[in-house]
Amino acid sequence: MQTTSKQAMLLVTGLIFSLSAAAEHACDIPEATVQKIQNLLPTAVTQANGAALNPSREWLAVVDRQGRLCTAIKVGDAQPYARALAIGKAGTANGFSNSAFAASTANLYSLAQPGGLLYGFNSSNPFNPEFMTPGTGIGKVAGGVVTWAGGVPLYQNGVVIGGLGLAGDTACADHVMAYRIRRSAGLDGIPYGGGYNGTDNIDYLTPGQAPAGYKHPRCSATDIMPGQI
Repeated sequence: MQTTSKQAMLLVTGLIFSLSAAAEHACDIPEATVQKIQNLLPTAVTQANGAALNPSREWLAVVDRQGRLCTAIKVGDAQPYARALAIGKAGTANGFSNSAFAASTANLYSLAQPGGLLYGFNSSNPFNPEFMTPGTGIGKVAGGVVTWAGGVPLYQNGVVIGGLGLAGDTACADHVMAYRIRRSAGLDGIPYGGGYNGTDNIDYLTPGQAPAGYKHPRCSATDIMPGQI
């Protein structure tokens, strides 16, 4: 069957429309907002975060409400595998939060331990290895579930718009940096959480305490306490 010039025009027009639509919906968070978050990373890694390294070598990832990857950038010689962790943390915090309850990944640690309500959930949504290479996965749902500190949900006008994840240092330091970046970006208007003081901030287990509630273990003696973040 021959294709007429008119049919060819319609096919090309349809293709262009489809490509434009795909590009438009690659990430539902405005580019300016994503850029604002990214710009805060170089300063965040040099602050007193209780980190093992100074400055920290970090990956930062942002996903939108659908879980699609908006950005994944790094500062310094960040560990290659930390990229997937940052994406997984961002997706997990977004996936467990809503307009009534905010959950950082730090809040999920105890729940994911044997006997906890989320035990086994870590393997429910594995990271797609096709997106391991830097620069890949943008606009896609890369997956990954991480239930230790470093991921926080992003809120705007009381609504979750996505998640932010950091990885590269201790999980506790990753959380501090993510929490501070979110606040500096003005995306921390959370409703309520199970963490410290009814927020989604990290809440530490006492030394020797078994996993309980929404608490997270200490990472080192240099950890920044939640009231100081």
